[in-house]
Amino acid sequence: MVQNMSGDKQSWLDRSLDTGTLRRWTRAARAAGETDLVELRGQRLRARRLKQQLDQLIHVSEARLALPYIGNQSFPRPPDSDWAWRPALWCGPLPTPGVAPAETKSMFGQEVTLFHDCAESELTLRQIRNMREEDLAAFGLRMDVFRFDGSYLSLAIDLPKGASDGLLRKHLIRVETIVEMEHPIEIFARLNIKHGPNTEQIVRELPLNEEEIVVEFDLAYTKLNENRIEKIWLDLIFEGPEMNQVILRDLTFSRRKRAEL
Repeated sequence: MVQNMSGDKQSWLDRSLDTGTLRRWTRAARAAGETDLVELRGQRLRARRLKQQLDQLIHVSEARLALPYIGNQSFPRPPDSDWAWRPALWCGPLPTPGVAPAETKSMFGQEVTLFHDCAESELTLRQIRNMREEDLAAFGLRMDVFRFDGSYLSLAIDLPKGASDGLLRKHLIRVETIVEMEHPIEIFARLNIKHGPNTEQIVRELPLNEEEIVVEFDLAYTKLNENRIEKIWLDLIFEGPEMNQVILRDLTFSRRKRAEL
């Protein structure tokens, strides 16, 4: 058994049969102009049957291969980044792809938690497969909000331990996302860093009107105790979400050190 560069496993016999079949049909195609009509009619029938199966294989394979790769952690980041990450929700399928109605503190995977103070939840969360050619993330998160009688709605994303390992006040933490909305709303990103009994918080509004939706958090303006970092998480806060659909096609994090002055 051998495996070629495309990952297709074939035995020696399979490869020999494929080669022989290709040669036979190549000869038949070249000789079609002079082939006896009775034999040519039989070749046409067999060729049509074979073409139908080949067309189906090509159609399905092109559709599947065009989708973003499941588990993909690749995305553009500053070249001097020393850490980068895409949460699992945007990488692979979740065991439970949807929550309806989504109550407060509903967890979506291991890293994303919904918070709101609605008396009665009329919102849903669903993981969706990204299908667009430009998408790098395999999956996205769709949030449908109907009647909303609460005062806040947010998604909390817990960052892994790698985000805090070696974190310094000279670091910039970068968040980049792709957002689609039925109606324009404001979305704020709040970075939280718990160190000892204290929690540093930095808030940035997402620039939803810009081509690239990127915010950076400069830790130089915090009182961060670099030796006591316990937990880092990001809150995405949605203002006035009623009667709206919001899709987060991607969400990525990276960090880099600020240039020395």
